[in-house]
Amino acid sequence: MRKLIYVTLGLFLLASCTKDISSLNNETKAPAKVPAGTLFSSATRVLSDNLASASVNTNVFRFVVKHWSMVTYQDEVQYDFTTRAIPRSWWNAMYRDVLNDLQNSSDVITADATLAPGEKANKLAIIDALQVYAYSILVNTFGNVPYTEALSGSILFPKYDDAKAVYTDLTKRLTADIGKMSTSSVGFSSSEDLLNKGNMSKWIKFANTLQLKLAMINADVDNAASKALVESVNAGAISSASDNSAFVYLAGSPNQNPLFVDIITGGRGDYVAAKDLVDTLAKFSDPRISGFFSKNSSGVYKGGVSGTVNSPQSDFSQPGSKVIAPDAANVFMDYVETEFFRAEAVERGYSIPGTAAEHYNNAITASIIYWGGTAADAALYLSNPMVNYATAAGNYKQKIGTQKWIAMFNRPFEGWTELRRLDYPRLTLPVGAISGFPNRFTYPDAEQTTNGKNYTDAASAVGGDKVETKLYWDKF
Repeated sequence: MRKLIYVTLGLFLLASCTKDISSLNNETKAPAKVPAGTLFSSATRVLSDNLASASVNTNVFRFVVKHWSMVTYQDEVQYDFTTRAIPRSWWNAMYRDVLNDLQNSSDVITADATLAPGEKANKLAIIDALQVYAYSILVNTFGNVPYTEALSGSILFPKYDDAKAVYTDLTKRLTADIGKMSTSSVGFSSSEDLLNKGNMSKWIKFANTLQLKLAMINADVDNAASKALVESVNAGAISSASDNSAFVYLAGSPNQNPLFVDIITGGRGDYVAAKDLVDTLAKFSDPRISGFFSKNSSGVYKGGVSGTVNSPQSDFSQPGSKVIAPDAANVFMDYVETEFFRAEAVERGYSIPGTAAEHYNNAITASIIYWGGTAADAALYLSNPMVNYATAAGNYKQKIGTQKWIAMFNRPFEGWTELRRLDYPRLTLPVGAISGFPNRFTYPDAEQTTNGKNYTDAASAVGGDKVETKLYWDKF
């Protein structure tokens, strides 16, 4: 009997050793290959979340442009961007979570032999246009950045490309993208395309408007090239608020606007209006103030001084209900910004229809309506001698810059770009500022330690890895 047991046991063990158990390595709940549409959606969502957020770990631009102040903790308001490694978070989000996912989506679509040629062309052009958008953010944040070697999996330590050369290539890519987009074929589905819901007409306007925007940002560096680009794409760019591209969040978790999640769900109560903006809105009798902010406990609008403790919070205005609504949209490209660019283009002598005053008025009117006002409110506002284009103080950069600074409320990264580029309004430094005005972010600390040679070369090429160093397009 004992021998029989041993033999049976041996046969069992032998069978166990020879059985193929490799199937246990198969993922049953995680796909081996992520669909292109999912990758595209994820990249769009991450990009929107970072631009919309007010997290002091990532997006501090509302403090930089002095639209918001803080109640107690003043580190980020005072330009301390290193303690929380803010440049690293911003850099990683753009490269790892946005550009990389977009590249993977593009690779999947390129390899898909089942797609109709028109659909494939549309999808690849859309992805590339959004990559151009993300790369422009990186250049406008840091200056020289990894580009030609950035998304190569075989290059662990990519070189940094010259910022101006990157911009030049981005415009070439957009020109190609615009040529490939067509309304006669489909793009991503409405469930995959979280920005334009599968509307190819809006993607074509998005790409043309982005091209116009890049040209205007580059205007002080190469006016002739910018003029040619603006004149070539102007007719195809956004021409009304219905053309806007915006990421629309949902009322229910987990797809709510990051501001709602941070301030309401997370109970973050230390954001208040900045005195600089509130005082300007009050001086101009700006009707948007009720959309931007709530009144304080005394029933008035009051902003806090940037860099100082603003307590108790109830003494100061806080972000308005439209700003922190769970389903608030985050604008990527809109009529307001585009009309301000057109006003500036006319002043620069570019051949596009309309006068500078007409485009300026259109931009301000659209902004007031977006924030809950009426056309009559806008007309009254524009009749104010301090606002009216004919009588407002300063040259065109001051007139447009001041009003654009206001209109870019809740689009703080764009507000920062325009503030550096147009140099108006002239903001004072916050109390206790640890540096001069930040014209750029310093490179992430991880780049210094892991990509040291390329980091050192880039820091030298841009004129020093300091926040005060101006980007190549910031000439004045």
